[in-house]
Amino acid sequence: MDIHAVSGHVVSAAMRVHSVLGAGLLESAYEACMMVELRRRGLHVDRQVPMPIVYCGQRIDVGYRIDLLVEGQVVVEEKVVAKVLP
Repeated sequence: MDIHAVSGHVVSAAMRVHSVLGAGLLESAYEACMMVELRRRGLHVDRQVPMPIVYCGQRIDVGYRIDLLVEGQVVVEEKVVAKVLP
């Protein structure tokens, strides 16, 4: 699937999840619901994908994880805030 189509599904799914759940939950709740919503749309979604860094040609496992990887192309990192400032 084209990366622009995947991105469109991600944005649409995020809007849907937020409309259903509202604000104030933990990132993990939104992440789980995003995964469900994206899979309902027929997309392949991997959750908590390990991502090492490469420094000077050496692979270093630092415990970083991608929240969601959609169709192997789009990285989704869930973030929540208590208040949106102007």
